[in-house]
Amino acid sequence: MDAAKEVLTDLSPFIKIYTDGTVERLLSTPYVPPSPDDSAAAVSTKDAVISSSISARLYLPKLTGAAAAQKLPIVVYYHGGGFCIGSAFSLLENRYISILAAEAAALIVAVEYRLAPEHPLPAAYDDAWDAFNWVCSHAAAGGGSQNKDQWICDHGDFSRLFISGESAGANLAHYIALRAGDGGDPLPGNVKIDGVILSHPFFLWGSNPESEKNDFLRFHERLWETFWPAADGGLDNPRVSPAGDGAPSLAGLGCSRILICSSEKDALRDGAIVYEEGVKRSGWKGKIESVHVDGQDHCFHLYDPQTDESMKLIAKFASFISKSK
Repeated sequence: MDAAKEVLTDLSPFIKIYTDGTVERLLSTPYVPPSPDDSAAAVSTKDAVISSSISARLYLPKLTGAAAAQKLPIVVYYHGGGFCIGSAFSLLENRYISILAAEAAALIVAVEYRLAPEHPLPAAYDDAWDAFNWVCSHAAAGGGSQNKDQWICDHGDFSRLFISGESAGANLAHYIALRAGDGGDPLPGNVKIDGVILSHPFFLWGSNPESEKNDFLRFHERLWETFWPAADGGLDNPRVSPAGDGAPSLAGLGCSRILICSSEKDALRDGAIVYEEGVKRSGWKGKIESVHVDGQDHCFHLYDPQTDESMKLIAKFASFISKSK
């Protein structure tokens, strides 16, 4: 092998980083083009440019009769992939989000944010916040965003605004909810977040205790340390250990409801449990629900959404979105 192509950092099965600066992504699913005019599909999709570095795919369910005239809940969705792989435009996400949009009768905006290591953290957090503000800007009176999307303008109900994400995307969703909360940054149009869905969140619980860490958890710690080596506190940084000592109070979460999902075989499940307990202890005034799926692994519903367990979980997400406040 050419010395210039020697592996610098091996984060298999996700990526390999080479000494010449190139990156090889080992896990990926095919790109799927948008289908705004597919009459046979239950959901129409199209892409939008948010900024020079951020884009999104929009999912609009096809409704008939009286339902077609009603405004729809808006879900801002962040894909997973350890901050380094995955795409809002992939087959995996396109299939899952189409099912969720149809089931929940919701307008979903799936954000394509910049990936590490080419764009080290906190780039993904910055993109997540900017994309969410772009969506919210459609509710602002007197102009707001200069590149407004007509689907959001025509079909979005900002009284039913949700954030959702899987794994690293759930981590981003938490960050948005906390930043939009008490003492945080105001949102355009003074909109409020109704609910947040955190599915198999990429949460650690700090640098200790060492004895409880398996290989999968240690792998996620390596991802974090590689993609944000300068993060204050390292593994104890509140963005990845939000319920840890010294983290901002979870009482300030800027949403009314939270649904958090974990699975029995997911090595990250304890992070979700610690987070739920932290929210409850914090004195947060909203309502938190949890669902724990026996016998399943990390983000199982993305990989095979047609199984009974996957369909039950997606139906739970859809019910959470469609439920009135």
